[in-house]
Amino acid sequence: MDYITIIIQGIIQGITEFLPVSSSGHLSVAQHFMNVGENSLLISIFLHLGTLLAVFIAFFPTISRMIIEFFLTIKDIFTGKFSWKNMNADRRMMFMVIIATFMLVPIYFFRDFFVSFEGDNDIIFEGVAFLFTATLLFMSDKCVKGKKTGDKMKVTDAVAVGAMQCVALFPGVSRSGSTTATGLFCGLTKETAVAYSFILGIPAILGGSVLELGQAASESVQLDLVGLGIGFAVAAVVGLLSIFLVKWLIKRDRFKIFGVYTALLGLFCIGIGVYELVTGSHFVIIF
Repeated sequence: MDYITIIIQGIIQGITEFLPVSSSGHLSVAQHFMNVGENSLLISIFLHLGTLLAVFIAFFPTISRMIIEFFLTIKDIFTGKFSWKNMNADRRMMFMVIIATFMLVPIYFFRDFFVSFEGDNDIIFEGVAFLFTATLLFMSDKCVKGKKTGDKMKVTDAVAVGAMQCVALFPGVSRSGSTTATGLFCGLTKETAVAYSFILGIPAILGGSVLELGQAASESVQLDLVGLGIGFAVAAVVGLLSIFLVKWLIKRDRFKIFGVYTALLGLFCIGIGVYELVTGSHFVIIF
């Protein structure tokens, strides 16, 4: 396992998992140009787990309160004290995360369809998906600023965000960008939309990683624990810095720059993809 390419992929994953530019799309494109084929699935799993750790660290106070509310909810249900109308912000956010996550359950049966786009050796689809992400970001930048915080979220908000999270399984469609944009369309404040989007990614990333680990195990993939550990650590550290950057950007209304970036990247990927199809050649960057 080439440790330089692992570090580069870890940096790409750490930055793009939380910036609204699609980590899976960038990772797929990077692996395409670096000609990473062997162990690419296993590498992606460990990189995603690294960014998962970053979310836990950055939002630990909120996540810990939501975990406590989960067990208190069970207690209230059995003691007859549970009330949907009188939930506090942490408990309501916890329910909204559960509802949005359940939107992914039916997708389990079609997971191979989504994964196939990452290893098809063709980046035209990623280019189109990047353009879709850019469109969402431009639209969200123009929508009316919402005033809805976590304690005011509705089931319809969670369903809408959860549905967009399903679409974000395609490489090139930013999960954080699409779910944050949908939250803004639903009237959430920017801070609430970002926090909800990042925390919502925890069960999605964890569940997806477990499924992919099972697939990798069935393929008898040879492990390089040092290389995978390096990728995990790089993704975690860079991911944590990326989260702080997003929080800073969202307060200053500078998300539109990512719309421009993903639009240009989408056009670039489509151009390169078409060129490769016409000429039969393959761009490879060697380190």
